[in-house]
Amino acid sequence: MDEFDIDRLADPDLDDPVLIEGLPGVGHVGKLAAEHVLEEFDTELVRRIHSEHFPPQVTVEEGRTQLASAEVYAVRDAECDLLVLTGDHQAGDGPGHYRLTETILDVAASFDVDRLYALGGIPTGELVDEPDVVGAATTDGLIESLEATGVEFRENEPAGGIVGVSGLLLGLGQRRGFEAACLMGETSGYLVDPKSARVVLETLETVVPFEIEYGSLSERAEEMEDVVKRIRQMEQGTTPSEEDLRYIG
Repeated sequence: MDEFDIDRLADPDLDDPVLIEGLPGVGHVGKLAAEHVLEEFDTELVRRIHSEHFPPQVTVEEGRTQLASAEVYAVRDAECDLLVLTGDHQAGDGPGHYRLTETILDVAASFDVDRLYALGGIPTGELVDEPDVVGAATTDGLIESLEATGVEFRENEPAGGIVGVSGLLLGLGQRRGFEAACLMGETSGYLVDPKSARVVLETLETVVPFEIEYGSLSERAEEMEDVVKRIRQMEQGTTPSEEDLRYIG
């Protein structure tokens, strides 16, 4: 296999599509958000990216295997056309992150994408009841439009910058003429966080014209609220029931 192998599965005619990236990261916020978009719309898989920079493994579902990959889906039944990138892995090394991002940008360019949004989480180190959305962007105009929706642009946050594909989509994307922003929902950093994924998506809805329902994501958030409640009981010295402990473990 080459360093990157791209399965070209479809070439739909899209009208000024916006790229949305949601790969695994802090709190799985971006991945949850991207997957929810795919659940809510009719989609078409257009590209599957394989790479020797992904972990050496396959996923197994009902006995069927699939080599580790990132996937790009087209959404045409929203108010605007979308390309949604998701997958189970990021690259396992620094050069791989750069080359994977360049490959993603090549795919975006082939569909005439001008603007892209990377979705992710920003760790707080503690449980968050009402997460805010923190942003970063490549242009002043994009910052102003996102600030108007309530996105916070904080000095020197996230500390250490934005790592992985989400950060490089902004850095490399800017060098290649893309307008790009990263929307990061506050999250503890040690739990899968569907509540944070929802606030990120609600923010994205205000700048990208599409509307979705949140029923399934809300259900997952309620399940995690139960987990959070039990964690707080343990932190406060309250002993959960045996049933609660089974649920957490």
